[in-house]
Amino acid sequence: MTPGTRPAGVTGREVAVLVGLQASGKSTFYRQRLAATHVHVSKDNWPNARHRQRRQLRVIAETLGEGRNVAVDNTNPSPEEWGPLIVAAREHGARMVAYWFPPDLTASLERNARRTGRARVPEVGILATVERLRRPRPQDGFDAVHTVTFDGRGGFTVRDEDDHGR
Repeated sequence: MTPGTRPAGVTGREVAVLVGLQASGKSTFYRQRLAATHVHVSKDNWPNARHRQRRQLRVIAETLGEGRNVAVDNTNPSPEEWGPLIVAAREHGARMVAYWFPPDLTASLERNARRTGRARVPEVGILATVERLRRPRPQDGFDAVHTVTFDGRGGFTVRDEDDHGR
């Protein structure tokens, strides 16, 4: 496929899935890089909802149905979490893009310790996520995978990845 073309059946809509530990910079990245073009969807928006996954999928479907892009801002650590997102995107002809935040457990724990109130995640939650965290790949159903790192100046560097696991 040539650059700028889309696979058959893919619309101009996009689902961006942020994949990384808690306190890895996902929400800040969303605000800096995706907020102008993507609707923010996160299970954290509904802390008391009984069926947060179902609600999230419904909101994604509604948003895509309105012709808008979606950014899913959860840890999304494995195919079990991102698989239903891929299905929802494909049902609406949307492109699937993963933004991979490579784990830096020490830095995530330090950033999390500076959080207050409900924003602070119990340390055990971060440790449980790091055990399940897996780098997304094109074979998982993503049209593109980007690696996101801090740039040292309060922003981010985004590197396009091929399928060589770099």
